Amino acid sequence: MRNLFRMLLPAVLLLAFSGVPALAQNKIATVDLQKLFDSYYKTKLATAAVQERADELQKDYANMAADLKKRSDQYEQTLESADDPAVSDDERARRKQAATDQLKELQDSRAAIEQFQRQAQVTIGDQKQRMRENILADIKKAVADKAKAAGDTLVVDSAAETVNGTPAIIYTTGDNDMTDDVLKQLNAGAPPDLPDTSGTPVFMSTNTPPYNTSPETTVPISAPNPQ
Repeated sequence: MRNLFRMLLPAVLLLAFSGVPALAQNKIATVDLQKLFDSYYKTKLATAAVQERADELQKDYANMAADLKKRSDQYEQTLESADDPAVSDDERARRKQAATDQLKELQDSRAAIEQFQRQAQVTIGDQKQRMRENILADIKKAVADKAKAAGDTLVVDSAAETVNGTPAIIYTTGDNDMTDDVLKQLNAGAPPDLPDTSGTPVFMSTNTPPYNTSPETTVPISAPNPQ
């Protein structure tokens, strides 16, 4: 049931009933919320910002993983040298202790990387959700302003889907659709040099959770094993 509400709540905007009974005749308009979301210039800016942050975290992860791999190789060499019959017993014991110390450092480093991964995913997820909510707030306000000016009492999302993935709106003539007008209003202040996000997956949707764990927008979930 919560999934149903999550999918439909952003899709249907109840606007200015002004005390009119729910069963009374209302002036209904439609809007394609997904089109507004995808075509809004702030979505492109937000997508680029999230991807940039994800790339930075990915770079940090790669550096940490490379350092872990280097330490792992050194540990293997030390461990192998501890069995060298050409050195004295004391030297072999010293090398074995050194290998033990290196292994502890490897385990600590691996734990740090795993913590970094978890925190990075939380960071990206929070950024996505925050930007998504801000964008939807802009869109809802623009729709509400347009609807009030036109005397519409109800605006329905023509792109909304049910929990089963079927269209929530079976039929509409589209005669009172305000999508293009609202989009024109939203993009009136768009900068001329918008980032190209055509190759970047849209990280947010009006019909899905505010973030995902796709590899395009999160750091990897594995690291070299020191053992």
